[in-house]
Amino acid sequence: MRFRTWRQLWLNLAIAEKELGLPISDEAIEQMRANLDLTPEQFDIAAVEEKKRRHDVMAHVHTFGKVAPAAAGIIHLGATSCYVTDNADLIFLRTGLTYLIRSLGILISRLSSFAAEYRSLPTLGFTHFQPAQLTTVGKRATLWIQELLWDLRNIKRVRDDLGFRGVKGTTGTQASFLSLFDGDHQKVEQLDQLVTELSGFDYAYPVTSQTYSRKIDIDVLAPLASLGATAHKIATDLRLLANLKEVEEPFESTQIGSSAMAYKRNPMRSERVCSLSRHLMVLHQNALMTSSVQWFERTLDDSANRRITIPEAFLTADIVLSTLQNVSEGLVVYPKVIARRISQELPFMATENVIMAIVKKGGDRQEAHEKIRVLSHEAGHQVKHLGLENDLIDRIKKDAYFDPIKDQLDELLDPQSFIGRAPEQVDAFLKEWVGPALADEEVKEAVAKSQKVELSV
Repeated sequence: MRFRTWRQLWLNLAIAEKELGLPISDEAIEQMRANLDLTPEQFDIAAVEEKKRRHDVMAHVHTFGKVAPAAAGIIHLGATSCYVTDNADLIFLRTGLTYLIRSLGILISRLSSFAAEYRSLPTLGFTHFQPAQLTTVGKRATLWIQELLWDLRNIKRVRDDLGFRGVKGTTGTQASFLSLFDGDHQKVEQLDQLVTELSGFDYAYPVTSQTYSRKIDIDVLAPLASLGATAHKIATDLRLLANLKEVEEPFESTQIGSSAMAYKRNPMRSERVCSLSRHLMVLHQNALMTSSVQWFERTLDDSANRRITIPEAFLTADIVLSTLQNVSEGLVVYPKVIARRISQELPFMATENVIMAIVKKGGDRQEAHEKIRVLSHEAGHQVKHLGLENDLIDRIKKDAYFDPIKDQLDELLDPQSFIGRAPEQVDAFLKEWVGPALADEEVKEAVAKSQKVELSV
């Protein structure tokens, strides 16, 4: 694809130069157009040429000329190597971002189905990884989805903002093209515009050096690094939930969690996501450093680095998304484990409701608070020092002081009364934010295709 794209760029340049009056034959154009795809033999020729010339672009200029002899003398006319290398990279960046947008849309769709299914299932919330007020399993998932929506927005922004290097010459001055067109500045500008349009871009960067600014790579890798942070957070939450035995990632019937401990169900896929996400986040730093040391009009120490960093970033983002999609499609929720953990903590959380209920029956707030405080500490001793269950409610039921509200205790301890507007928040979020994002045509098409594949499997 890389070398085919180079040939397409050489063809676009020749078409534009011919249209603007340079002596390029129709035969040359037709031969170039007929030989955009490389045969295995042409790759062998290019390898020999590169070994001889020690220059990958010139090796392919000569290889292209062998199958398009009528064009051999005008291929790459007026251009520098970065005409094909950098413009091709910008095409690949745009295409790669489009692939990631589609994968991200599918992941958001899967997690949205999960959030809708568990919109109202109460679960213990955690702050500082300590028990906090209740939320719902679905509401927690919306926190993941919201960050993914931001990643979708950011990746779309950078893709849609990408420009073309265009036809700028060796140091960006367009001197070679000005010479080709005998000093006609307007034709040089038209050439730049025409090649940009033929290559499928709306605009070219107004000024460049020999390369497009490596700051563009910073812009591209930034939302990928941010996606890595989102993925790491989601996978970490799932790893913690697996330890709590509340939610688990898919686990195959024959899968082995540990070579020694046969009972284990390790969250291996989520751990893999965390591992790769860290790598993805770090790669952005590489782009920053490369951009910062580009001396004047260019220096070649960016080349080898970018050939590793940029593909790795896209490949890593791709596997992170596909692994998370796999996890999201098979998440297992254990409502009884969740309910048991709620029952262990809810009595303490319900104490304020109990106090308010007593006050409504004519009781004294401070007296009720003191009663609850003493009983709570006694129950806490049972849990922390003796390893027993939380018996605060039993203690309240046995205390005559609370007789006026004992018939309300079940209602006061109903987990559904502690989740606030979580279910309604899930509904509104999915409708008002996720729905429009998934209605985008390219995302919608990707989700539809993935569902067809899933059904066929």
